[in-house]
Amino acid sequence: MAWWRRGRRGGAAPHDGSDLESARGHLEEFARSRRGVEAYVEPATNVTATTVVLIAHDGEWTRRALPSRPKAFQVAHDLDVPVYDVNLTGYPARMRAWTARQRQQER
Repeated sequence: MAWWRRGRRGGAAPHDGSDLESARGHLEEFARSRRGVEAYVEPATNVTATTVVLIAHDGEWTRRALPSRPKAFQVAHDLDVPVYDVNLTGYPARMRAWTARQRQQER
């Protein structure tokens, strides 16, 4: 059944949160190189692992999968940034505005 393999073209690694050190390194670099960074923990679903979204003051964002919800909160706390449960807070408007600006620039 091909739909189960969607997103795994070319032998790409699954985004299941199993590469914790790579994810942590990326998130640390993002948090260190931008100001006003906040973390939003997204729950696991049937098709994705638990993820952390880091959002900078201007709305720029990045997302990485992590192995579990407690690990996601721990990584965010280790980065020394405010951390929120996205189910309780939602996403900040600046994230949507930044994404919309990026799409406009691509056109």
